[in-house]
Amino acid sequence: MPPAKPKKDKPASGTNSKKDGKTPANTTADSSDPNAGGAPPPTKLSKIQYGAPTAKKDKPRENSSRFNVSQSRELVKLPNLSEAAAGEREALFVQKLRQCSVIFDFSANPLSDLKYKEIKRATLNEMVDYLNHNRNVITEPIYAEAVHMFSCNLFRTLPPPSNPSGAEFDPEEDEPSLEAAWPHLQIVYEFFLRFIESPDFSANTAKKYIDYKFVSQLLELFDSEDPRERDFLKTTLHRIYGKMLGLRAFIRKQINNTFFKFIYETERHNGVAELLEILGSIINGFFMPLKEEHKTFLLKVLLPLHKVKSLSVHHPQLAYCIVQFLEKDHTLTHPVIMGLLKFWPKVHSPKEVMFLNELEEILDIMDPTEFQGCCTPLFKQLAKCVSSPHFQVAERALYFFNNEYIMHLIQDNVTTIMPIVFPALYRNSKTHWNKTIHGLIYNALKLFMEMNQKLFDECVQKYKDERQKEKEALRRRQQAWLTIASAAQSNPNSKLFSGAIELSSGGAAGDLDTTLEKIGSLTLDLNECDDLPTKAELQSSAPTTPTVSSKEQQLSARKSELPFNAGTNKALDSHKRPDKFLAPNKETPSS
Repeated sequence: MPPAKPKKDKPASGTNSKKDGKTPANTTADSSDPNAGGAPPPTKLSKIQYGAPTAKKDKPRENSSRFNVSQSRELVKLPNLSEAAAGEREALFVQKLRQCSVIFDFSANPLSDLKYKEIKRATLNEMVDYLNHNRNVITEPIYAEAVHMFSCNLFRTLPPPSNPSGAEFDPEEDEPSLEAAWPHLQIVYEFFLRFIESPDFSANTAKKYIDYKFVSQLLELFDSEDPRERDFLKTTLHRIYGKMLGLRAFIRKQINNTFFKFIYETERHNGVAELLEILGSIINGFFMPLKEEHKTFLLKVLLPLHKVKSLSVHHPQLAYCIVQFLEKDHTLTHPVIMGLLKFWPKVHSPKEVMFLNELEEILDIMDPTEFQGCCTPLFKQLAKCVSSPHFQVAERALYFFNNEYIMHLIQDNVTTIMPIVFPALYRNSKTHWNKTIHGLIYNALKLFMEMNQKLFDECVQKYKDERQKEKEALRRRQQAWLTIASAAQSNPNSKLFSGAIELSSGGAAGDLDTTLEKIGSLTLDLNECDDLPTKAELQSSAPTTPTVSSKEQQLSARKSELPFNAGTNKALDSHKRPDKFLAPNKETPSS
């Protein structure tokens, strides 16, 4: 039988060796014996069958949505619209729209129906040019066919996300997943945009077909991973919002629902930045006074968007929307500031830098009367940022003092602000590990000293008094431990437990006299002055603010110095090293 011939002509390796009486060159004579040579035979790995495919990034990743492929896909090229008679163009236009409603397969078999795919692509391009160069061509029968063609091509089930759940998309590292059917989808989007933007477009006629269901399905497409499609969707939805006045409230409500689901349920959505960009232009067109609906949207939707993990993807658009609201209504400044402080990150430094950037944009447009009501909690958080060990956070917070308008606001409220931020500035002027921060702190301290010399001196004295109280409390605590140790030494049973006492600094058991010596060595010298800047240093040798950009500072290497601590140095000096364990081994010289 013909099917059996290939099996007979396909001998196995063992059959070949028996027929020819030869052993293959790459196989030993005893390799078939499991006990030959005392070693097990090599394991044969079928990498083709079981091995995982190697990930290659030669071209961008392509993914396809689930389209309902049409059963009949054989298209016939119709005559051009420009060559048809004037009375036949409407019917021919309808035929071409129906022809473009045919869906092809771009994922399972992308090379199928190439001839008919080309006919559809050429027809779509022809209709786009026809709308661009002709007027009075959008009649009532065209509306239903155009919306139906758009719905058939674009409203589909999106593919599952390619990135892991919760992973933040990095446009510099990760490649976006592109839609395989984009050669046709792009022209469909272009046609629909020309259709809506045409002077012949009538919103009263289109509202029969562009309804709530259409808008809901359009908003679902914003979760597409293809950035090209999201860009077209952004423009399309914005045009619909501008033309269809009856759909505006519904569009805003559906965007709110999308954000709620993103914040409180999934924390995953690819089109948040594009939706916020649309809202930015919508907010810019709000009339005054603002409706309660819009204020609720700001406080209940936009502000909670700050707490999501992927804030960096949409933060510029979010900050723009916040600023647009505050430019419309200054009375919203206080609730917005308190909302930002509520969602302020605790351990995520890059996110904290983003909050500081947005905060400076808000302060630039803040009314002085509104600033007085929120300056206290605001600068308490700013003082924490100045004390941050992450130099980018501290640097970004200190750049606030280089803003002329912010310094004007601070000067008007210096009696409230200086006592809040002064301890953080004074403490970190010498103790911070980054020298760039030292220069920025000196600059801020000098500005405060020039604003109000008397208040500056009071803050210095108050800080020193508080430091002295802290030292007194520490001295009393250490004296209490010394008293306890002395009482323990006077106990007649103290020698019974002396062998169980191990000091963490000494590493060996000792008596209570050694314990007292070590506790006493850690006592701070109360007469020792803090290594803090003096008034003369600030007046004469205050370093200027560095002009190096933040990007250059991030790339440049910095020398860090440990802050001087008298107690630590004394503890290190009194520490006895176990030299017997560190002695080098004596090796006999080789002959």
